[in-house]
Amino acid sequence: MRLRYNYRAYPDAPQCRALARAFGCARVVWNDCLRDRKEAHAAGLPYVTSAELSRLRITQAKRTEERAWLADVSAVVLQQSLRDLDTAYKNFFNSVKGKRQGRKVGPPRYKSKKDTWQSIRLNTNAFSLQDDGTLYVAKVGHLKVKWSRQLPTAPTSLTITKDSCGRYFLSFVVDTEPDILPEAETDAGIDLGLSAFAVLSDGRKIDSPRFLRRAEKKLKRLQRELSRKARGSKNRDKARVKVARQHAKVADRRREWHHKASTRIIRDNQAVYVEDLAVSGLGRTRLAKSVHDAGWSAFVGMLEYKAALHGRTFAKVDRAFPSSQVCSACGFRDGPKPLRVREWTCGACGTVHDRDHNAARNVLLEGRRIVAAGRAETPNARGAPVRRAHLPAQRGETGSPRKGQTTQTGIPGL
Repeated sequence: MRLRYNYRAYPDAPQCRALARAFGCARVVWNDCLRDRKEAHAAGLPYVTSAELSRLRITQAKRTEERAWLADVSAVVLQQSLRDLDTAYKNFFNSVKGKRQGRKVGPPRYKSKKDTWQSIRLNTNAFSLQDDGTLYVAKVGHLKVKWSRQLPTAPTSLTITKDSCGRYFLSFVVDTEPDILPEAETDAGIDLGLSAFAVLSDGRKIDSPRFLRRAEKKLKRLQRELSRKARGSKNRDKARVKVARQHAKVADRRREWHHKASTRIIRDNQAVYVEDLAVSGLGRTRLAKSVHDAGWSAFVGMLEYKAALHGRTFAKVDRAFPSSQVCSACGFRDGPKPLRVREWTCGACGTVHDRDHNAARNVLLEGRRIVAAGRAETPNARGAPVRRAHLPAQRGETGSPRKGQTTQTGIPGL
């Protein structure tokens, strides 16, 4: 399996300047190559190849007075920026041809030096791990790293990122074998919501932490201070960093909470089933702030990759499945209900249901049926699709339901 391991880096002042040069040079190469391809397309000329761009915009550009400063950074940074542009074009072409799943991908765009998020990518030729715990990066130096955990194997690539509040992070890509956990005896169906973040089929409820809601008061004050600063002033830059740091704290707390909750669920259950919610659509409703604060997509993504890592079964239930309308005891469909109805009695068998618990049980039953039918898929260690029972399901598409297919438009868990 291919995994990413992220660590915090603490460069000194000269190293920050060297990284700033690397960020700028990578951006210039990206913009120059993108401009050449756009101009060639507008003039009706053939697609400019990567080899031609590398010769013109990297090798020969270093010999000119206008771009001589490109030689101040590692050549790996410049070549990788061109490869990233090729990947962006490939994703765009595949999306246009229908070869890429998910939402449509637009063409590559120019990068601005005003962007608060900067990054460069390196291969093993441009960095190495040192015995003293530092990381050597070509033409940057030995970076101090906070090693929160050990790397399982030697990394194959490195991404250095500077976020909007000035923090530096290292993202290593490693190839590792799955860590199979002992087999568990229970399965879990999960109903995601807002009043309770998740309700499990065994009746357990996970309360919603609401990190953004709890930080709103301070965020409003910082945003008000930012709006009062003159545009282009240093005081406005300082105020912007304060707002970015507060948002970063909220995101970090949410991410840590997601990791802990998802790890606990995966370790306790042999199979995990969730509903494939249309989060992008729900994020455009009047409940958008609460939906984004919950972070359902990130949480489900963690469940999916941790299930594959630890040998668990994972599957998504179609969003059109009426989990809140069907009695989990007898299977009778009792019809849609307004969100204010939190408990209801089955009209066929008389069972009294909690709305969220009943939905979680139905998700569990439907997930088991999907796996038993052999429609659960997962990539193997080499990335190839594998189709067999008790393996994670393939990502569902986020499009609208097919013609004649009904869907439940209510927000679960309210």
